[in-house]
Amino acid sequence: VQLQASGGGLVQPGGSLRLSCAFSGFTSRYFAIGWFRQAPGKEREWLTCISGSDYSTYYTDSVKGRFTISKDNAKNAVYLQMNSLKPEDTAVYYCAAAVDTTSYYVDFDVFRHDEYEYWGQGTLVTVSS
Repeated sequence: VQLQASGGGLVQPGGSLRLSCAFSGFTSRYFAIGWFRQAPGKEREWLTCISGSDYSTYYTDSVKGRFTISKDNAKNAVYLQMNSLKPEDTAVYYCAAAVDTTSYYVDFDVFRHDEYEYWGQGTLVTVSS
């Protein structure tokens, strides 16, 4: 099982960036994919999750309306579209996978990092003028 996040970089405040998470070694239908981030000196923070069935998505309040998670099963990839970026969005961003065999809503706590069995390496996002 592998996940690999990419697409980070330097962006100005108010700008946009799209992160990608390429995954392999598992059937995406049975895994939820989440995005987390960790800023220097801070704890890892959950951002969003998409269920294995693609039926449901979840967002933390701080990114709701600005970030959008999506999945392309044909490309084995999950994306995080980030708009209206702020300096406080600066962090290393990670994608992770958690077992999910449900058809509609996941049955685990999407915000808990220990619910996710597999992690990719991070990609750095810097929001600065």
